[in-house]
This record gives sequence, C-alpha cells and structure tokens, in this order.
Amino acid sequence: MDETAQIRDFEKLLKETIGLSMETVGASVIRHALKRRMAACTISDLHAYWAFVTANPAERQELVDAVIVPETWFFRDREAFGAMVRHLREHRSGDRPLKLLSLPCSTGEEPYSIAMALLDAGFPDCSFQIDAIDISSRNLVHAQRAIYGRNSFRGDDIAFRDRYFEACEGGFKPHDIVRRQVRFRLGNVLSAAAQTGPEAYDVAFCRNLLIYFDRETQGAALTRLRQMLADDGLLLVGPAESGLPPLLGFASVRFPRAFAFVKAPAARATTVEPPALRKPRRAPAKAAPAPQAAAPRPASRPFVQKAAPAQPSASSPDRADASLTEIERAADAGRLTEVHAAAERHIAEFGPSPDAFYWLGLAHDAADAAEDAMRNYRKALYLAPDHQRALAQLRLLQQRLGDHSGAKALADRLDRLAKRSGT
Repeated sequence: MDETAQIRDFEKLLKETIGLSMETVGASVIRHALKRRMAACTISDLHAYWAFVTANPAERQELVDAVIVPETWFFRDREAFGAMVRHLREHRSGDRPLKLLSLPCSTGEEPYSIAMALLDAGFPDCSFQIDAIDISSRNLVHAQRAIYGRNSFRGDDIAFRDRYFEACEGGFKPHDIVRRQVRFRLGNVLSAAAQTGPEAYDVAFCRNLLIYFDRETQGAALTRLRQMLADDGLLLVGPAESGLPPLLGFASVRFPRAFAFVKAPAARATTVEPPALRKPRRAPAKAAPAPQAAAPRPASRPFVQKAAPAQPSASSPDRADASLTEIERAADAGRLTEVHAAAERHIAEFGPSPDAFYWLGLAHDAADAAEDAMRNYRKALYLAPDHQRALAQLRLLQQRLGDHSGAKALADRLDRLAKRSGT
C-alpha cells in the first residue's frame, strides 16, 4: 500500500470519528499530526502506526488531539454574548434554571465568557448552567485547569479580568463563581449522547465548527443542534457558517454581527446546497428596531450598562467595496498587521466575505501562522470556490508544507479556471 492510500485511511478514520473533512482542513494537517504522534509512539512505519491506532482507543484520542488546533480567546466576537443576554431577557419565563451549551468549548474561554456575561447581566449564579463539550481531551484538561496567559485576553476591553480573575503562577485563573457554572465533558455534536440531561438548551454556541465538515455532516450537525434546542432557543454560529442554518430550518434573528438563529416556525429542512451554488452575503438585511432598554446597571458590567444598540440598516455595497479596497492597499504597502485587523473588522461589519478571508489568510501566511492561513484560505474557497488568489496562495502554502499532492490538485484547478476564462 502506498503512502497516499495509507493517508486516506487515516482521513476516513477521522471522518468517521469526529466528522472532520480533510477537504476543508487540508492533507498537510493530517500529515503533520501523524508525524507528531508517530514520533511520540516511536513508530516509523505508517502501516505499523495504523495497526496501533486502530487497536488502541487512547491513541485514537491522541491523534484527534493532535489534529485539533484551538484558536480562541475570552469574549471572542462580543456581539454574540450580547445577543445571548438580550435573547434570554426577552424569552425567559418561570424559575427553571437556564441551560446553555458551548460546543466545541475548546480550552474553555467561550463557556467561561458565557458565565461572565450572564453574571454581568444580573443573572444569579444559581439561575443557569453551562455544558461545555469538546472532542479533544487535551483541550478539556486545559479548560478544567483554567489557567490562562496573555493570548486569551485580546482586544481593548479586558476589564472583566479584574472582576473575575486572580493572578496565579502561569497567568490568570477565573474565580470559583465563574468556574462552577461550567460542566466540561468529552463528546461531539454528532454523538447521540451530546445532550446532558432531559431539558433542551436555551442557548447553543456552535461557532467555527461547521466549516470543517462536508455538506452531509453539516446537515447532520445542524439537525442535531435543532433537536437539542428549546422551541425558542437561540443558536449562535461563526461568520463563515451563517449561510447554513437557514437551509436546515432556522431563521435569523438579525442581531448585528452576532450570527444568531432561532427555529423557523413550521420550517422544512432542505438539503444543504453545494458552496458553489451559494453567493457570498455582503451584509444582513435591515434589522428590527431594538426593544426598550433594560434598567441601568453598574457601569463596570459591559452586558448590562448599555441598552442593546439600535439595529442598522443593511450595509451599503459601496462601503463594503471601499473597505476591501483599503485592505488591499494596506497589503500592497506591506502593512500586514493593519491588514489582519481590517479584515476582521470587515467580516464583523459586513458579514462573511471571500476576499476578506483571503486577506486574513495572507496576513497569517506572512506571519508564518500556516494553520491559521490555511484555515482562512479555505474559508474564502468555501464561499467562492473559484477564488483564484486564494487557490494560488493555498497551493504555495501546501507546497511549502510538503503537501505536494494537495498542491498539484490546486494547480490543476487553477489551470482549469484559466482555460475557462481564456487566460
């Protein structure tokens, strides 16, 4: 059996185990993970390692951990947490404790952020519980240890650290009132045992996971999430995934830049259409006016002190185009730190954009953050499969990482595009 065929066996194993599609993450990711695990097990032959990993559940988990690369921080995409608070205020009824889900929870920053946002908003600690689920046992060990360094505290507003963390050796640790709100567990969205307990979830965070699945698995995951949510529950996904929930019986709630959805009344799920048939969405449609602001709270609590912002009208295509033009100018001038920040702002303001993901990938690429670069190039191609610049840069990156078969496949795609366009 040649090496390529052996690699495909490992790809199939990971697809069956956690739903991961190698078409979205790239063959170089699995090759890198295999190299690390084979070295750790002192096994030099792929065939021998295949026999070992298929007979050893603990090593299968180690391989999953090697493939999963966490990229998260506290209050990543703050609008999502604001949307959660607003939704729960508007829809909560009775004294039943709220039930929330963070899946995947990665190294814990997201579920702890959920807890801090709810505490800031005045929800008593006895009024909610958060289930945090991840496929990586290594991530869960980190999350339960709960010691975080500087990389977990990003952005201009980290005042929450003074309120909810204490300094310790190695970084900062959340206070007990935050930690005890979260229950961590190994699992994945495709598992029949993903839900903890009989009650449905009031809010489910499932952000930046669906982009790593193929279309069939995306549909299965969203169907499972729909089953796990209460009838008036809220689903929050990542920017690049916002086109998927409406295809599986969800309706957007139009919270700006939150990418939030509820179950559509009497919705009929449809097959997730191929990415090539979907056009990138520049901006959300005009949103409904914000409700009356809640009573003012202490100024130090960000999710209470401000009323929900008025909903803007749909962003002008001219503004979106101007934003992309400025990003390109910054890239041409070599101001890559500016490119990184501007591309993230563009996505937050105007929604998923293949060009913005391309520029974000380029910024990561220049900083030698190969995995982040690859992830963003693939997001660009997910939205626009014929994006030639993303194809070209991804080909060069895969070639640089030693994934020559992947690079050749992309080169062939570029050749076919050039023939079709007559260039």
